[in-house]
Amino acid sequence: MTCKVNKFCIQGGHVLLPSGETQETDIMISEGRIDAIGVSPAKTVKRIDASGCMVLPGIVDLHGDAFERQIMPRPGVTFPLELAFLDTDRQLVANGITTGFHGITYSWEPGLRGRETVIKVLTALKKVSDGLGAATKCHLRFETFNFAAGDEVVDWISNGEIHFLAFNNHLPSIRKKIREDQPLSQFLERTGLAKKDFLSLVESLSERESETTQLIEKLAKTARKNSVSMASHDDKTGIIRQFYNSLGCHISEFPLTMKAITQAYELGNFIVLGAPNIIRGGSHMGKSGLSASRNIKAGMGDILCSDYYYPALMQAPFNLSEKKILDFGSSWRMVSKAPAEAAGLTDRGEIIEGKRADLILIEQLDFGERKLKATFVNGSPVYRSAWL
Repeated sequence: MTCKVNKFCIQGGHVLLPSGETQETDIMISEGRIDAIGVSPAKTVKRIDASGCMVLPGIVDLHGDAFERQIMPRPGVTFPLELAFLDTDRQLVANGITTGFHGITYSWEPGLRGRETVIKVLTALKKVSDGLGAATKCHLRFETFNFAAGDEVVDWISNGEIHFLAFNNHLPSIRKKIREDQPLSQFLERTGLAKKDFLSLVESLSERESETTQLIEKLAKTARKNSVSMASHDDKTGIIRQFYNSLGCHISEFPLTMKAITQAYELGNFIVLGAPNIIRGGSHMGKSGLSASRNIKAGMGDILCSDYYYPALMQAPFNLSEKKILDFGSSWRMVSKAPAEAAGLTDRGEIIEGKRADLILIEQLDFGERKLKATFVNGSPVYRSAWL
């Protein structure tokens, strides 16, 4: 997929600098790194004419799970995992995502999010990784009632197989649906269980709720030891955020309430919000969900992620800028430097000499439209239109 050119120059583009300002200048790329900015190339150096294009740091997506639709596009209908990841990779680079963290859920549920599937997914991802355009990482979304998997996940973290760890707990919302006699079809289809067996499993796990704290602390200790960044998912209260923060888990992913997001802000934690929320004008949860735009405007939002829809991530910073919620430099930081920093990836996220040449070229069209012209990962053009 990639075509390595050891040395070249991206010439005449409007480059987004670390200051947040854009400047028409040249970028020299050498051996996958940004070698120089504002230096005219020698006559023998290959040039890419970026006139009329914005040259931006590549997007770092901390949380994307839309790849599940490539694995199981319809309930009970699955496709080979290698094929699914190759197709997902095309979506990533075609939407300017140069580093993608695949959100792989490891749940107490059998089926799509159970152990057998997770093992197969991790194996397939490792198998195809060398042939992917985007730098691909594993974001393990660990369900905190998954008691049987604790030791195994400790080993994965210690062996470097997990690059980002998130603590999830969807059991309370499932119990609420059961109490209110709401349909459980999505869970039954996903797990392959009969309703009575699913209800029995939920009941047995609920009886062990007091054991979750010890398991969380064990995994958090391992993550800290191995310098793996951690997030808590769907924080509902300030107390929950305080608990995770005390464990070195400094990322609040999709906080559900104003108390939770305010606590994250006061603690100086990274707050992750969904780019689809920006594009759609609100949460997919309806009125019960927080508005990403509103909270970003209030200063309570640091990182945007694709969540369940990859194309939203490249478009969301433009949306925030056009609506004057943030200036463009600050909005683009939410998809580049901030997520890279949160994940401990100090080699990317900004256009600075010495950093990885993870770059995208975007052409601004009429009526506020924009077109991705090229995506470079580590200096290699992994996506290019006919223009390049």
